[in-house]
Parts: sequence; C-alpha cells; structure tokens
Amino acid sequence: MTHNYDWLNTERTTLEQAGLRRYLRTVMSAPTGTINLDGRDVVLLGSNNYLGLSTHPEVIAAAVEATRTFGTGASGSRLISGNSELYTTLEANLAKTKHTEAALVFSSGYAANTSIIPVLASDGDLILSDALNHASIIDGCRLSRATRKVYRHCDVEHLKTLLSEAAAFRRKLIVTDGVFSMDGDIAPLPDIYGAATQYDAMLLVDDAHGFGVLGKDGSGTVAHFGLEGTDIIRMGTLSKAVGALGGYIAGSRALVELLINKARGFIFSTGLPPATLAAANTALDVIHSSPELRQRLFSHAKCLKTALTNLGYTLLPTKTQILPVVLGSPQQATSIADALLAEGVFAPAIRPPAVPPGTSRLRLTLMATHTETEIQQAIAGFAAVLPKFHP
Repeated sequence: MTHNYDWLNTERTTLEQAGLRRYLRTVMSAPTGTINLDGRDVVLLGSNNYLGLSTHPEVIAAAVEATRTFGTGASGSRLISGNSELYTTLEANLAKTKHTEAALVFSSGYAANTSIIPVLASDGDLILSDALNHASIIDGCRLSRATRKVYRHCDVEHLKTLLSEAAAFRRKLIVTDGVFSMDGDIAPLPDIYGAATQYDAMLLVDDAHGFGVLGKDGSGTVAHFGLEGTDIIRMGTLSKAVGALGGYIAGSRALVELLINKARGFIFSTGLPPATLAAANTALDVIHSSPELRQRLFSHAKCLKTALTNLGYTLLPTKTQILPVVLGSPQQATSIADALLAEGVFAPAIRPPAVPPGTSRLRLTLMATHTETEIQQAIAGFAAVLPKFHP
C-alpha cells in the first residue's frame, strides 16, 4: 500500500505562514541565569526553574549519591519493581508540605492530571474547568468522558451559575490552576472553595506554578490564601520550582489508594530515575529552609516588570514570577523574540494554541539566581528592541 505524505509539507507551510511554526533550540549549558543557546551565551528569561534549584550544590550532591547507590534507572513500573524507597521519603515529604494525609508521585505533571481527572469523574458526572486551564487539565477532562463545562476565567459567579444547574449529575468536580502559567495571575481559591462547599463539589487545584513559590514555606497557592480545607485535592509538579522532574497528587489516603489502583498514567509508566527522586526530596528541604530564595525571585520580578512598563511595554497585571508581555499576533511575537535574541536575551514567544488567538506574547519568567547584571542586560535588550516595533 502506498501512502501520500505530501500533506505533511502542506501542514508545515501553513504553520510557517501563520507564524505558528515551532523549532527546537539546543541548550548547551546548565539552566542558570545565562545559558549557552545554540552555541551563544544569552540571558535566560524562559525557564520554570524559578528558584534555581536544579543547579543547587546540595540538590546535585543528592542526585549523584542516589545514582551511586541505586543506579541510573527505575527498571520497571512502580507496581512491579520500580518503587524505590526514595519514593516513600519523597511522598512523605510532599504530604507534610501540603498538609495532607498522603501523596503520590507520577512521571510528570501531565501524567498526574490526565490520570486523576478520569478517576474522579466519568459518565454521569460533571467537570467545571476554568477557561484558561493548562492543556493537561483539558486533556484529562476529555479522557474522563464526563460532561464538561467551561466557566469564564476566574469568574466565580459564572461557576456558581453552572453549579446551580448541575443537580442531575452524580458527582461534580471543579478544576483550576492555582497560578495560571501563561497569564501569571492567581485563581481566587477562597471563593472557588466556598462555591465547591456550597454545591457539594470536589475541588482539584493544579499548583504547578505556585508550588515552591507561594505560601508559607513555599507550600503553594492553597497556603497562600490560608485555606484549611483538607478536602482540597492538590496537584503539582517537581519540574518547576523544585528543579527536578515528575508530578504529584496530594490528598486523602483513600484517594491515593484509589489512584494506585485506577490511575492509568501511574500504573503503566516506568518509575522515575533514583537521581530525580533524591534531587526533588533535597530540593523540598532547601525550599523549606531558604525563604530568601522566594524573596529574591519576587524582587527580581518586580524590578523587571517596573522597568518594562516604564519603557512602554504592555504587561498583564500579574503578581507572580510570570510576566506576560502581550503583543497580539504570532508574527509580531516571534519577530520581537528574534530581535531580543540578537540582543542576547532569550524571551520565548508564546502563540496559539498555548494562548487564545490575538494574545500572542512573550512569557518572561525570572529565577532567584539571576544576577543584577543579567537583569540589567535583559532590560537593555528590551530598550534596544522597542523602537523597532512600538508594541
């Protein structure tokens, strides 16, 4: 049988013309404030390594020691032979940090969301999802086969209206990001939790970009608001502020037991490498003991945001380490990103489908380990580029 694959080239051309074609760049150094990108040193404003922990000496030492002791790989899924004792330590640390009975680590945040949502909701149930939730949440909702309704971004009154019309459903699940990855704003969790309580709905909070950064001891968005609800299900990642790899669910012991038995992304995935588990656990200890990292991160973010606003750039009203510079079209976003790269600043362009049409942007993310010199170099790059585009 002969297949015609000409459509692949057509699709690629279509993406190119729309300003939506993506390329892989090669990072040739550790992810510090300055990286070697495709053979050139540039200031990095596109990393989720918010606290710089992936290069922290204690974290690296823990990873090296775990490799010496346990080897490089897990050798199997966790239900077979891949459940290293390092998992036990890490999950206990996560549960303590999140103030829950238990926690369960997955191979990625994407796997955690696409696994837990189909366990919590299925045929006959209703999922209410924020309009700007992460793609992993959207995909988890699709996999669940539950009825799905999208409420307007952070609009609790719209959420309540949908809940008030949901009496016929067996179970109701509200899902929201804690910190929205592309806008940098924070979900109004107290009001959302109040709505969940009023209408007897479960609440799942994806805290990928809040964990390690917000709240007491960096424990996340729920703690940021001082919420005491032990029935709030917490999801998060170990690949951002923690500087390692993996995702987790923190909640009741009954929930974790159910996930072990029913979550497909857990059951059918090989365990994480020992070095990753040890690095994540040590990184959690550093987060607990080093509040100055969070303070420095937000100081850097405030400095850059103020400088860019004074230059004339339009930023969304974020209160986190994520600074979105909204530009509009994909072509303009990529053009400015390329111009900044020529000035020695890597500020990646974010385009649909990652953001809604007409809101293409530069998504700038700071690190606690950026130096003042690097931040000033970034500001100088934006100043040099501005006259060419007048955003």
